[in-house]
Amino acid sequence: MSTLKVGIIGVGGIARFHMPGWEASEYAEVVAGCDVDEAVLRKWGKEFGITRLATDAMELIRDRELDIIDICTPNTYHAPLAIAALEAGKHVLCEKPLAPTTDEIRAIIAARDKSGKMLMTAQHHRFRGSARAMKAEIDTGALGEIYHARSWMLRRAAVPIRPGFIMKQHSGGGPCIDIGVHILDLTLWLMGHPRPVAVSGVARAELAHQEGAFSIWGGPIPPEFDVEEFAAAFVRFENGATLILEVSWMLHHGTEVEDTQLWLYGTKGGCHWPTCEFYASNNVTKQHYDRKLKLVQDTVEPHALECIEFAKAIVEGAPSPVPAEQSLQVMAILEGIYRSQQAGREVWLE
Repeated sequence: MSTLKVGIIGVGGIARFHMPGWEASEYAEVVAGCDVDEAVLRKWGKEFGITRLATDAMELIRDRELDIIDICTPNTYHAPLAIAALEAGKHVLCEKPLAPTTDEIRAIIAARDKSGKMLMTAQHHRFRGSARAMKAEIDTGALGEIYHARSWMLRRAAVPIRPGFIMKQHSGGGPCIDIGVHILDLTLWLMGHPRPVAVSGVARAELAHQEGAFSIWGGPIPPEFDVEEFAAAFVRFENGATLILEVSWMLHHGTEVEDTQLWLYGTKGGCHWPTCEFYASNNVTKQHYDRKLKLVQDTVEPHALECIEFAKAIVEGAPSPVPAEQSLQVMAILEGIYRSQQAGREVWLE
């Protein structure tokens, strides 16, 4: 078959991490780009040798020569672009979160089902060698029945201060949606995606509005900051499992920039990521057994690998590497945190 033609919408940020993957893919190539900032667009086009450029996303979506639309815009623009692209008969790779609300994700899924095209959320942590090795080991039954998890992604004064992150009209939320979606997606994937049923959570901004508040990624916190900087949750699942989640852009936490970890606990053993350590006990000998997976060095950066795997899945007729239904579960929990904060109590999920 001919090479799949890719058009990227939103070339000023994360798209730069996608480009090496598209360039390395044997099945796809980027031939067009779009951005509302024409100067950024022209610079990107010159850098990557792409001349088909537009400031109106619909130009790419209506382009009959394009097979794939790669959406790399701020969060609140994901749903309308993804739906329009699917309705135009394009396959869609969309940066995380797939959309900032569950209603929007359901609308995207409906458009996917009607179009028959491939849809994937760009959750790059799943494509890390350490994560894949952990998943393979867990799937052998090494942990038994997983009944509890802890995961966090905590930063110390490391706020992405661009409007697309810190203004709710563009982002839909703060670290809950920005980085919470990363560690939560990875945790649920490793757990085998039990169905979440209830969330008790908080979402707060305690440090961002203090006088002199700053980010190591750009200086003073802008006054336009109107999202949370910290969120935490206790999640219950249909199978009885539980999860404690913590995320923050600003926390007086003992790390230089970012601390990202998750722990899973099962009836046969436990494990930790990213160290890929597994823990178990022998009740007969009364001994503990710890082991660590020996990992092969990643040869392809995970943002790139997700693009490669997406195109490969299209060509081979394989399922989406990151199904939208799994992204719906992730967003149901994150949305539940906001609902719980507003209600001041645990909330049930649909």
